[in-house]
Amino acid sequence: MAHFSSSHDLCPLVKNILLLDSEGKRVAVKYFSDDWPTNSAKLAFEKSVFTKTLKTNARTEAEIAMFENNIVIYKFVQDLHFFVTGSDDDNELILASVLQGFFDAVALILRNNVDKNEALENLDLILLCIDEIVDGG
Repeated sequence: MAHFSSSHDLCPLVKNILLLDSEGKRVAVKYFSDDWPTNSAKLAFEKSVFTKTLKTNARTEAEIAMFENNIVIYKFVQDLHFFVTGSDDDNELILASVLQGFFDAVALILRNNVDKNEALENLDLILLCIDEIVDGG
């Protein structure tokens, strides 16, 4: 019988999915990793990722950045900023597929009216969407 050392060897691990507004405030976030053990550590990570990516032009297609030994794939639409974070040894294409799937699902939920107000009105469906996309990381 084959022995596998960990599930991370078989499948990339999504560390978090972030949906922030145009000011860097939380709309919907979910962490699947213990890399940020406290709420203040999570908020600091969100603020620094938002600040680092703010001046980029990620409106037409997703961008990739390395940040604190993590790969961050992100895309901006209207006043929403979508982020998916993975380990620095994960496959960027798979993380980009997760981001695109999350964005497409949110666009369907919001009937292509992707903005903060619509997202807040449908927050329960967006959080359910995140749970369905990523299963425990």
